[in-house]
Amino acid sequence: MARNRHHWTIRYTHIWFLAPAVLALLIIGLYPMLVAVVTSFRHYNLAKPMEGRGFVGFDNYLAVLSDSSFIDSLLRTFGFLLYVLPVEIILGLITALMLHKPGWSVLRVITRLGLVIPLATTYAVVGLIGRLLFNNDFGVVNDLMSRIGLPAQQWLADPTFAFIAIGLMDIWQWTPFCALVLLAGLSMVPGEIEEAARLETRSAWRVLQHVQLPFLLPGLTAILILRTADILKLFDMVFVMTRGGPGSATELVSIYIQRIGFRVFDQGVASAQAILLLIVTILLSRLYIKLVYREVA
Repeated sequence: MARNRHHWTIRYTHIWFLAPAVLALLIIGLYPMLVAVVTSFRHYNLAKPMEGRGFVGFDNYLAVLSDSSFIDSLLRTFGFLLYVLPVEIILGLITALMLHKPGWSVLRVITRLGLVIPLATTYAVVGLIGRLLFNNDFGVVNDLMSRIGLPAQQWLADPTFAFIAIGLMDIWQWTPFCALVLLAGLSMVPGEIEEAARLETRSAWRVLQHVQLPFLLPGLTAILILRTADILKLFDMVFVMTRGGPGSATELVSIYIQRIGFRVFDQGVASAQAILLLIVTILLSRLYIKLVYREVA
C-alpha cells in the first residue's frame, strides 16, 4: 500500500507543481470572466439596489449595439490602433535591424538595456510623464518647439493634439517591445544563409524580404496579438493623462466601459460591453494567425 502511494506521488508530482498556478489562473482570470458573463445577462445597477438583479436575456447586448457612444469609442480605439501599431512595428524593425548588425557590441548591450526602461514603466507613470511633457504652460515639448521657432500648442486641450499626444506616449513605451521581439527573430536566422544572401545582393530590402522575413513572422504575429489586446484594454495611461478628454477626443473603449460601470453604475451593460470587446479581441487574434503567421521550414 505504501509502495503504491509512493509510486502515485512520484507519477503525479508535476500536477502538484502546476496546481498553484492553475488555481491562481482560475481565481484571477476565469472566475471574474464568468461573473462578467453572468452579469451581462442581468439588470444590475449599483445605484438602484432595490431593482434587484433580474435576468434580462440579451437586452444589455442590444442596448450596447444600439449605443452610438459605445460605437464611437470603439471606432476611436481602432483609429488609435491603426495610428500607433504600424509606427511601433516599423520603428521596432528599424531598431532591431540596427542592433542586428555586427560590431559595436558594447553599444548594443547599452541600447538593449535602455530599451527595457520604457517597458518597466507602468502605464500610470507613463501617463504622468505625458502630462508633464505635454503640459500647456511648462511642458518640455512646447519648450523645445519654441526653441526651434514653432508655435506652442495646447496639447492636452485640443482634441487632435491630445489624441496625437497619447499615441506618442504609447509609441515611446512599446516600440522597444517590438524591437526586442523582432531582434529575437533576427537572431534565429542562420548566419551562413544570411551571409550568403548578402554576398548575392547588396540590397538590404531583398535580404529582409527573402531571408529574414520568414523568421520575423512568428514574432510579428505575437506583437500584433499582444499589442492589439493591450490597446483595446488600454486605460491607465490615457485616464491619467487626459481622462478621456477634451470632450470625448481620447475616450477609448475601455474608458467608456469604466464610465458606464462606475459612473453610471450600470454593471450589466458594462459587462456586456466588456464581453463584446473580448470577442472582438479573440476574432482579431485568429485573423492575425491566419493572415500573418507562418512556420519556418
